[in-house]
Amino acid sequence: MTTSDALPPVRFDTKIAVLLRDDLATWQRLNVTAFLVSGLGTELPEVIGEPYADADRVAYLRMFRQPVLVFEGTEETLRAAHTRALTRALPRALFTADLFTTGNDRDNRSAVRAVGTADLDLVGLAVYGPRNAVDKVMKGARMHP
Repeated sequence: MTTSDALPPVRFDTKIAVLLRDDLATWQRLNVTAFLVSGLGTELPEVIGEPYADADRVAYLRMFRQPVLVFEGTEETLRAAHTRALTRALPRALFTADLFTTGNDRDNRSAVRAVGTADLDLVGLAVYGPRNAVDKVMKGARMHP
C-alpha cells in the first residue's frame, strides 16, 4: 500500500477536451492533439500536476493533472464548438488545415493570422474550463473511438 492509496481520489470541477474533425488521417489526429494540448499546458499552469519520479528516483516531467477527453465531429460540429468556446470566453487552442502545409512556428502563426475567425478551416480545438461549460462547447461531438 502506497501513501496515495490511503487518500481519496482527486476529482476536478474542470475539464480538458479536444475536438478533432472526423475526416483526419490517424497521424493528423495524433499530431493535432499533441499541438493543441501543448497550448493549454503552457498558458494554464493550474492544469499541470507535480513532477513524476520512479522508485529509483529518476525524475520525469510534469504532465496534466487530469485526463484529456478527446472527441470527434464533423466540420459543422467543430465550427459550432469554436463559436461556443468564443462566446463563453474559455481558454482555447486551435489547429487549422493550413498548419499541415507549414513547416515552422512562425509560418503557423502567420497562416492563422491571415484568415478571419469565420473563415478558419478548423481541424482541431482544445478547450479548458468548468465541466459544464466544456460539456456545452462539445455538444454534438462524440467520444473519439
